[in-house]
Amino acid sequence: MKARLALVTVLTDDVATMKQFYRDVLGFAIRSEADGYVEFVNDGVRLAICTRQVMADITGGHGSFTTGKKGQAFELAFPCESAQEVERSYNDLVAKGAIPVKAPATMPWGQTTAFFADPEGNIHEIFAD
Repeated sequence: MKARLALVTVLTDDVATMKQFYRDVLGFAIRSEADGYVEFVNDGVRLAICTRQVMADITGGHGSFTTGKKGQAFELAFPCESAQEVERSYNDLVAKGAIPVKAPATMPWGQTTAFFADPEGNIHEIFAD
């Protein structure tokens, strides 16, 4: 095995709502779709959304795929070219339906960063160096 990520899968009980958010709010195009699963076009790491039940079925019921998440499960970070782009992007995402979490601010490590959430409360960030 190589220590390199090839796929990030977001587990959910509501693929339709999450698909709409990642497609219409974040702007990901759909690469492929099946019952309970959708994969998006993305350079680099693949991004997919899958129902917990589909994941439980394909793994033979192993693991805790059928139980809901507790707290923040993951974070996606989206780079911007400038602090001004972070501000514009944040305002655009919130206008399209992203849940505002923290408006753009200069972080102690020097980046301009803003935080928003998807329909299930997963908090993501946009940032510029």
